[in-house]
Amino acid sequence: MKSAIVVGVVVAIVAIILALGAGDPTGPNAFVIIGLSQGAVFGLVALGLVLVYKGSRVFNFAQGEFGTIAAFLVFVMVEQRFPTKVPYVAAAVIAIALTVLVGLIMERIVVRPLLNSPRVILLVATIAFALLAIGVEVLAFLPEAKSLPPMVTSVFGRESFELFAFTLEPQRMLILLVMVGLAAGLAYFFSKTDLGLAVLAISQDSFATRVVGIGIERMSRFIWGSAAFLGAVAGVLYVPLTVLTPGAMTTGVLIPAFTGAVIGGMTSLPGAFVGGIVVGLIGSLSNWAGGHYFIGEGVQAKLLGDIVKGAPDVAVVLALLLVLLARPQGLLGREA
Repeated sequence: MKSAIVVGVVVAIVAIILALGAGDPTGPNAFVIIGLSQGAVFGLVALGLVLVYKGSRVFNFAQGEFGTIAAFLVFVMVEQRFPTKVPYVAAAVIAIALTVLVGLIMERIVVRPLLNSPRVILLVATIAFALLAIGVEVLAFLPEAKSLPPMVTSVFGRESFELFAFTLEPQRMLILLVMVGLAAGLAYFFSKTDLGLAVLAISQDSFATRVVGIGIERMSRFIWGSAAFLGAVAGVLYVPLTVLTPGAMTTGVLIPAFTGAVIGGMTSLPGAFVGGIVVGLIGSLSNWAGGHYFIGEGVQAKLLGDIVKGAPDVAVVLALLLVLLARPQGLLGREA
């Protein structure tokens, strides 16, 4: 019930903004679309963060690198580094599968030996794995920025669509569609299937779940493999909209995703996705406001963005502080 209320409030706010900005080419509507597509990516990475946190009570700072690894694998295959060019969809599927394998290897070599160690040790281990992955990427691909072509360049013969005065690329449409589908699928999985309920049970009481016959090691493999899958999908979809560099998803997506997870609630999977959407919308709309509103009169007037440097980041931090002060467990979370 609480999830439905929060989702309804977010949808209502977005609808009001779109209605008020309709017909204004300089209005906020274009930035709402950008915020939704970015927020969907943040939400997907946040889902991986919360999934690992619920299963092991640790923050996985390597979550962003799963996306970067997948993006580099796609880049290798579609940019004709192989004898024959691999079709983009096949390259994406292979890259995601290989990234899941990386997540399983990380779970077996790094995570499982430390399952009974203090959580801070496991947290530092995830940081070390992320740094190792970035170092390997630098050695293999060099630090120069690269461009990963989009998976979808046209829909029904058109290369772009006008939506609320915003030129919407097919890649952003793909992101929104995939994220909605994944959100619905994950909601069903964790509420209706035995495996999904087992994951949630482990997050509540690992000792009790072991007593009733649920293998902790098997569930740990599933959790980290799923986290790698979510990060890989986010990277394959998002990186074509930006530049591909070593650590791209860690530097550009991990912190907003972590903020979204905290805002939504580190113990709530729906909250993680909603929190990512909220962070994307706040950052994008703050960017619009910074270049739209003036402070002062006449020749002394200055744009808000010139006065408040980094207005999107400031707005997101303020939103995070407000949520933590009013509801420390997050919008949809519970006391952990």
